[in-house]
Parts: sequence; structure tokens; C-alpha cells
Amino acid sequence: MENSNYLGTEKVGRLLRQFAIPCICSLIISCLYNIVDQIFVGNGVGYLGNAATGVIFPITVVGWGLSLFFGDGAAASLSVSLGRGETKDIHRSVGGAVLGSFLSGVVVIAIAYLCGDGLLRMIGATDANIQMAHDYGVIIFAMMPLAMTQNTLASIIRADGSPQYAMVAMLTGAVINIIGDPVAIFALDMGIKGAAWATILGQFVSFLICAAYLRHPKTFRVGIGSFRPSMALLKPVMALGTSSLLTQLSIVIITVVNNILLVKYGIRSVYGADIPLAAFVVIMKLFQIVLNVAIGIAAGAQPIVGYNYGAKNYGRVRELLRLMIKWTVIVGLVCMVLFEAVPGVFIRMFGSADDPVYFEFAVLCLRIYLSLILVTCAQKVCAIFLQSIGKAKAAAPLSVLRDVLLIVFSLLIPAAIGVTGIFWAAPIADVLAIAATAAVMIQVWKELGHGGKVKESEAVIQPSRQGAVITIAREHGSAGKRIGQMAAEKLGIPCYYKELVALAAQESGLAQEFISGINSDENAVMRELYLTADPVKRAVAAQEKAIRHIADAGSCVIIGRSADYVLRGYQNVVRIFIYAPKSYREKKIMEMYGDSPEAAKKSIARSDAARSAYYKSVSGQEWGNPHGYELCIDASVGEEAAADLICSYIRQIGGR
Repeated sequence: MENSNYLGTEKVGRLLRQFAIPCICSLIISCLYNIVDQIFVGNGVGYLGNAATGVIFPITVVGWGLSLFFGDGAAASLSVSLGRGETKDIHRSVGGAVLGSFLSGVVVIAIAYLCGDGLLRMIGATDANIQMAHDYGVIIFAMMPLAMTQNTLASIIRADGSPQYAMVAMLTGAVINIIGDPVAIFALDMGIKGAAWATILGQFVSFLICAAYLRHPKTFRVGIGSFRPSMALLKPVMALGTSSLLTQLSIVIITVVNNILLVKYGIRSVYGADIPLAAFVVIMKLFQIVLNVAIGIAAGAQPIVGYNYGAKNYGRVRELLRLMIKWTVIVGLVCMVLFEAVPGVFIRMFGSADDPVYFEFAVLCLRIYLSLILVTCAQKVCAIFLQSIGKAKAAAPLSVLRDVLLIVFSLLIPAAIGVTGIFWAAPIADVLAIAATAAVMIQVWKELGHGGKVKESEAVIQPSRQGAVITIAREHGSAGKRIGQMAAEKLGIPCYYKELVALAAQESGLAQEFISGINSDENAVMRELYLTADPVKRAVAAQEKAIRHIADAGSCVIIGRSADYVLRGYQNVVRIFIYAPKSYREKKIMEMYGDSPEAAKKSIARSDAARSAYYKSVSGQEWGNPHGYELCIDASVGEEAAADLICSYIRQIGGR
């Protein structure tokens, strides 16, 4: 509650600095390994070495994506479990995620070693760089299981409330790599193999530091039994980590497609295959640094934006958006000017400047590819902002729009103008992506300018006698709410429906309207992504806390909101599911809302799907499964008769 008030009252500029700067640092540190390798390899081996590391890069990103799949998923699951006060199985979720990441690493290196040079040629290796790619990859792949495990652990450590520890672990490894690269490449004359050994040494030390954290975590304890696999516990982890995996896979697809095209069209040009490939690797490292700063700003702002949007503090949300865009524009503008004014400085950082053909091509393509880096950053920040406020239907397509357009234009433009067309695809994709994003953001800005905080109804938990706590889950159109209210009246106990929402709003500081809509059918297209948005997770946690407070107060009826699952540890809970034939429900919908037969059918399908998705997200179980309820009632017997059945059952079991 204290933290929530802080997010809603502290100056937004101070909050953004506090949250965004550590996030930016973490992202920059995470990409230092590869960038440092590129700098020292380029200066010590030449542009062919950069091309070789660029060939290996997509395989390492697959590993990175899988580590985030388990790591970010486990981190989100850990946060949600702590919010709900459910700490019993946290250690097994963590152990399962760590084991899953390690085994995924074993699978990745098995595939890489078995496929060998054939795989490397398939993703862009040439005759000139294949040996270097092989030498570098064989060493890098060997550490992937532990490197992936370390990355998974870093996400878990941050979620456990120790972000500084995770940062120190990653920074220590990066520093070892920075020191090790010149020693191995120049002093020991190990060439590209030296860069690989320095990298895996840094990764191994980072792994040891992260693994040591498991001896004294803050919110869970791990033992041998924690690493026993459980799909029931891993499913929610993997669901929450899917978006991180897909983001990394999109990078893999773009990189592989560009590698293949650069080789294909480079061979037909005066530059050959290796110069375009090496130049692309260098440009992408610069792109990665700048984009990570922008993503760090947006990711750091997510919890602040999410809380204030949920609380309907729209003025603060608009102010936060202004600051996010302002900071992003400043960073993007400075970098864009530098890249256009002194591109040679950046190319020389990565070596091979003494080769005039390579240098000329790299400078030209850097200016082209990064000419609209400001626009790229702004578009990504806007997509993350939309996800922060639960606009999943807009956020999901916009987050990948630029990447999709980039692939399309990379395939089309080179056919007309040659190898440089691959680089021209970036600014063209940027223009189209920002145009589509701006249209959405203008509408969202207008929406944020209307409404805001309104006086909401107060709610209190009514005192009640000891006895059964009745939870009512119901199909749309079954009149389950009315049946529950009638049963409560007959039993002389309180009934909670809208009152539950009001109590959750009071607990969390979020708006009643926002909490009420979290399992509505408005976001049916992207329910899963919507339900993982930060403000929605806060609302769910507040709701569940309110449900437990209500149950602790005595006998009552609680309608909806997955109360049957939330109270699964309570001994006095009677779980009831109200259903009815579709024809009966369609008729009820038409009577209650004046819908046409077709509209009633669609309303039932949407609402039931939304309730099912919400229940699945909260519990990991199937909504409406009769084995999960003590009593299932066909509402077509009539509302009065259904309520009497509930009362009769309660009295029969001695629940009063």
C-alpha cells in the first residue's frame, strides 16, 4: 500500500529517474559481452572476425531468448505469487525455471554441435569467415547452458528484490570480459578464440555469483526437491515468459534474413560477401546500445504508468508519457546527429579502418541504417507504453510492426538497388511504423485527456456469523448473480459482487471501473497479453486480498472473480457453478439486454471466453470443470429453485 501511494504521489520525474536508470544500466551491461568482443575482434582480427561473430550471434540470441522465456516468466510468476501471499510453491517454480533454462541450453549446443558448419553456412557464413565462425562458436556454445542459467537467475534475483545483486553479477562478468579480451587476443595472440575464452570466463563468474544467491534469497528457499520438474508449476511461468521469447526470436529472424541477403547481394557487388556482413554486425551493435537506452526508459516507467493508469490518475500518465518521449527524443537526437556527422569515429572503434573499401561501405551504410534511430526509439517506447496501460490489442502488433516491415523491405528493395537496399529498408520501415503508431497514440492521448478520478462508492466488509463461504461461478446468461443474491438473502448472510470491486479499489488505490473490467470481453483479441499487463496484475492481487478478507469475516456469498480458486486453502468454502443450456441463456440475454438472437449468441461466446481466460490466467486450471465444484446447478430449473437448492445443500452439510 505504501509503495502504491508512492507511485501515485511522488513527482513523476523523480520516479522515472529512480526506475529507469537501473533498468537502462542493466540492459547496457547485458549487451556489453557481445559489443566488447566486436570491438577487440575488429581491431585484433579484422572485419572478417566481426563477420564471423555476426554469424554466431543468432544462435546465442536463441539461447538468450530461452533464458528469458524461463527467467522473465519465473520473475513475473514470483511477483504475482508474492502479491497474492502464495509462497508455498515459489521455490519449485524457481527451481523448474532454472532447470528448464539449463536443459534448453544443452539442447541448443547439441543442435549447434551436431549441425556443425552446415548450420553456420545456412545462417550466413562464407568461405572466408567459416573457420573463424567455427572457432568462435565451438567455445561460446560450450558455456551456453550455464550462461543461460545465469541470465534466468538474474531475472529471478531482480524479482526477489535484489536488483543491485543481479547488476553486480552481470557487471563483474562484463568487466572480466573487457579485461580478458585484449589479454587473450593481443598479449596471448589467441585471435578470435581468445575473444571467445574471455567471454565464457566472464559468463562463468557471473553464473557463480548468481548461483551463490540461492543460498540466501529473500522470499524463498531452494533445495534438491525444488528442481523436481512440475508442468503444473511451469505452465504459468512459460505463459508469462512467452512475450520475452518472441521478442528475441524476432531478432533472430531479422539477423538471419539479413545475413543471408547480405551474402547473396554482397557477392554481386564490388564489396563481396564479407564486407557487408561485417559492416551490418557493427551497425547493429550501435543500434542495440541506443535502442536499449530507449527500452530502459520505457521499461522503467512501466510500473509507474501502470499504477497511475489503473488509479485513473490520467494527468500523471500524460505527464509520464511526455517525459518518456522527451528523454527518448533527446537520446535519439544526440545519437542521430553523431552518427550522421562523425560516422567514421564509430566505425574505427570496431577496427579495420585501414581497409578503404570496408571503411567507405560501413560509413555509408551506418548513415543510412541509423538515419532515423530517433524514430525507431520513439516507436518502441510508445509500444511499451501501450502495453503498460493494458492496450494489448494495439501494443502487440505495434511492437513487431517495424520488424515485420524491415524484413519485407529487406527482401524487396535490394532486388532493385543492390546490397545497400538492405540498409535502406530500415528508415523506410521506421517512417511507416511511426505513422501507424502516431495514429494510435493521438487517440490514446485524447482518451487520457478525458475523465480521471471520480468519487467512488465506499464499501465495508459486513460482520457475519461463522459458517460456509459460498463462491458462485457462472456462465453468462445463467442469472448466476441473481441466484447467488437470492441464496444469500434466504440464508441471512451478506453477498459480495460490486462490493468486492469497491473493496479491492480501496485496498489498491486503483479505480473501481478499471478493476471491474479486468475480466470483461473488451480485450478478447489479446486476453493473455492484457492479463499480464502491470496494472492488471495489481488489480488481480488487490481483488484476491479483498476476497480473503471477506472470507475471514464469516459466512457469505462471493460472486465471480475466481473466488473458488483464491480460497482453495480454506476449509469452509462451498464452490458452486451455475450453468444452463445455451438456448435458455440466449433467451435470458435477450430479455435482460434487448439483444437480437445473433447478438445474444456473440455476447455469450465473448463473455464465457473472457471468464475462462481470466480463470486460466489466475489459477492455471480450466474454468467450469465440474470436478472443481461441490455443486453444479442447471439454472433452467428457475432462479428461485436454484437458490433453494443452494440453501438446502448448505443446511444439509451444516454450513447454516
